[in-house]
Amino acid sequence: MGLKGKLIGSIEVKCGGHLIHDLFHTNTHHIPNICHGKVNHFEIHEGGSIKVGSVVSWKYNDDGKDKIAKQVIDAVDPQKKSITWKVIGGDLLELYNSFTIITSCDKEWTTWTFVYEKKTEETPEPLVLLGFALDLTKDIEGHLLKK
Repeated sequence: MGLKGKLIGSIEVKCGGHLIHDLFHTNTHHIPNICHGKVNHFEIHEGGSIKVGSVVSWKYNDDGKDKIAKQVIDAVDPQKKSITWKVIGGDLLELYNSFTIITSCDKEWTTWTFVYEKKTEETPEPLVLLGFALDLTKDIEGHLLKK
């Protein structure tokens, strides 16, 4: 079994994928209020907004444990409604040599793609984190449908 992996999860969204993308792209700071208990804090350290080169951090609760992730935005594609977030610090880098998250949205679907390299063969696949990401999407969808 290899150390490099790719994990993909998609979830249907009734509110439209474009609204999910817009929230991640332009109103990311609202996610801690929408997903209270899952995401505790979001901050843009460099760049002022979600754009290529921006550095951001998240404090989140994954599987009952408080975690932190610091990321740099590698790519933003408005046509494909995707954002590529490369992890540059935090808890994930304790288990993985590299970890990149790609969020992409279309009319009815939001897809999370994790591309990673594990530090050891014993490092688990990030299935719990994928479940967390899909649950986060459901929370955001519920919020957007209430509007």
